[in-house]
Amino acid sequence: MRCPALFRPPKPHVIPTPSTRCFMSTIADAGPSAQRPQTKPSPESEEELRRKRRTEWKRRQNGQSFLDHTVIHVRAGNGGDGCVAFHRELFKPYGPPSGGNGGRGGDVYIMPTPHLTTLSSVPTRIRAQHGGNGQGTWQNGRNAPPLIIKVPLGTIVRELPRDDPRRAQDEYEAEAEALQGLSPQERRAKMREKRWVHYPEYADDNAQREDFKHAERLLFAQERERRRMRRLRAENPIYLDLDKPEEAAEAADPNAPLGHRRVEPMGHLIAHGGAGGTGNPAFLSPTNRSPKWATRGTEGERVSLALELKLLADVGLVGMPNAGKSTLLRALTGGRARTEVAGYAFTTLNPIVAVVRVAEDGSFDGEAEGAVYDETRVEEAHERELMDSGALADVLTRNQQRALESREGLDDPFAALEAFRFTVADNPGLIEHASANVGLGHSFLRSMERSHALVYVVDLSGPAPWDELRVLREEIEQYKPGMSAKARMVIANKADLLAGTGTDGDPASQEEIAEARAKLQRLQEFVAAEMRVPVEDVDGEDVPGRHLDVVPISAKYSMNLKKVVRLMRTYVEEARENASSKA
Repeated sequence: MRCPALFRPPKPHVIPTPSTRCFMSTIADAGPSAQRPQTKPSPESEEELRRKRRTEWKRRQNGQSFLDHTVIHVRAGNGGDGCVAFHRELFKPYGPPSGGNGGRGGDVYIMPTPHLTTLSSVPTRIRAQHGGNGQGTWQNGRNAPPLIIKVPLGTIVRELPRDDPRRAQDEYEAEAEALQGLSPQERRAKMREKRWVHYPEYADDNAQREDFKHAERLLFAQERERRRMRRLRAENPIYLDLDKPEEAAEAADPNAPLGHRRVEPMGHLIAHGGAGGTGNPAFLSPTNRSPKWATRGTEGERVSLALELKLLADVGLVGMPNAGKSTLLRALTGGRARTEVAGYAFTTLNPIVAVVRVAEDGSFDGEAEGAVYDETRVEEAHERELMDSGALADVLTRNQQRALESREGLDDPFAALEAFRFTVADNPGLIEHASANVGLGHSFLRSMERSHALVYVVDLSGPAPWDELRVLREEIEQYKPGMSAKARMVIANKADLLAGTGTDGDPASQEEIAEARAKLQRLQEFVAAEMRVPVEDVDGEDVPGRHLDVVPISAKYSMNLKKVVRLMRTYVEEARENASSKA
């Protein structure tokens, strides 16, 4: 079988077989074309884009790789070309047409997975494989495998509208741009070249045949129907809320038959692969016993998607920079959350989620009396001193500790006691005028839109923690109206003076203790008077009802954390019960 390519690559691709000759060709790439006309963005949109780029630059410092929103351009695979071939064998020099059909292009799916926590692993340009070309002796091309894009749980997928400047051209717009500036004869030749495969040296002869003209009219009618379906789909753009992992129907059914292969979930289809071309046997008719043309495969769909990650955290911590949110997260997890703690603002640049495990008696994993969680540099310096002094020479390594626990059957000592678990998200500091991109802005608040409860964290050692509360509530409302209604608790951190401990660890004076108690009292009065959260009555109207709990703690010295965990568990249980009742 001989399969010379007519356009690209220039050299013919020869496949010798004793029985058949198959002629296929591939279309050359379209040449450079004019830029697509775009509307000039307004100064306000340019300023908004500049602010977003500046914020992203800030958040990517110090090697941070967290990414919670991105735009991807997806292209499904093109269908394979059909083949023009005629059967040849001994004593049969003029056999029937035997060209195979092209294979289907690869579809593109998107599937959420709990194993990812950021969108940084998702490429911005995604292209599925093309279908295989048909060959002689009625050999059809191979269908391309589907391509699955894996994204974290909590990702929202939106298709970009046509007026969005970030959107790439679809398959029909790209073809229209490639045909601009051509004469009618050149346009027709270009369109035929893209849609038909001809037997060598028979392109002009085929164009004069009535059978070919009839086949061409049918082909364009099918293409018009595909364009119509594409326009109908554009009226309902893609919108997916991937907040649950995909599960096959057989896996969810307990009565599914045994011994059968389970169907693996593939996710949601976002781009259809192109259909394969038709071989020349499909054009055999009583008036044309030797069709010398075949169709090419159609192009796969192209779509531009905006991905936005909203973390699935049960409780979100909101506070000013350096309020002690990272220290609190470390104290709640027993140091498992490796957040950086320092005495300067904006130590945390991206949201961090950790798991809190609670026992029936209210104790939580990592709870330890007298545990101190200092700044990261202080703890690293202390560990370095112990290493240099040789105090850690006989300490087991992490692998040795795991091996010892596995031998003793203590893989997870807290697993037998665990009765409830929930997740807590530590977010970057929020300051006044964050909506105007001051500091890190407030775009990272999207990670808390799904939180069941919000917890304000304020610095009780500051001059006016009530002013911090007012600023936090206003900034949250400016980001999304009504979001502040999720607030359930106010944590007054750095309340060491209430326990008689000064900021440097020395005993505090009576005047300092009295001042701290007066400040806490005023904070409680402010919360009771101005921080009430409206709730809906039976008629659906907002009435001032729920008040916020105020809990003084010391995250550094692990003081009063058991009450915080108990209240957080109550909030999460109520939210989950309400969600299950609505479902």
